[in-house]
Amino acid sequence: MAAAAGDVRENPFNDPFLEVTGGMPSCPPAKPPTMTEAEARAEAHVRVERGTRCYLDGHCRLPNAYQYDSEIIPRVKKAILADGRFRDTSVWALGQRRWVILQGCVRSKAQSQALEKLVKGLDDVERVVNQLSVSR
Repeated sequence: MAAAAGDVRENPFNDPFLEVTGGMPSCPPAKPPTMTEAEARAEAHVRVERGTRCYLDGHCRLPNAYQYDSEIIPRVKKAILADGRFRDTSVWALGQRRWVILQGCVRSKAQSQALEKLVKGLDDVERVVNQLSVSR
């Protein structure tokens, strides 16, 4: 049975979501950001307010904080891969309003903390939300 049009889940705001590493095959894949059309309509006003607040407060050079994400997330991937310490992890990165959400699996708490610190140090990243799980 096909889903009703309003039940279809998409990424209506094109929030960037990338698989960064894949070194832990047993790690369940992170789910990309999706919402229904009704959820997107409800979220739209909040995103406009959150996005422009950064600019109005003088913290962003671009008029909306969400405009940074399509540049930030590829840089997150590049920095993590260039570092070399995280080949044995499975990490996904999601960008929303200069926040980077790290999801997936790492081998230790120290590795999780090192990933968070690395990403926090990248230009234009305002905050890192660490949702990484430690798995062996």
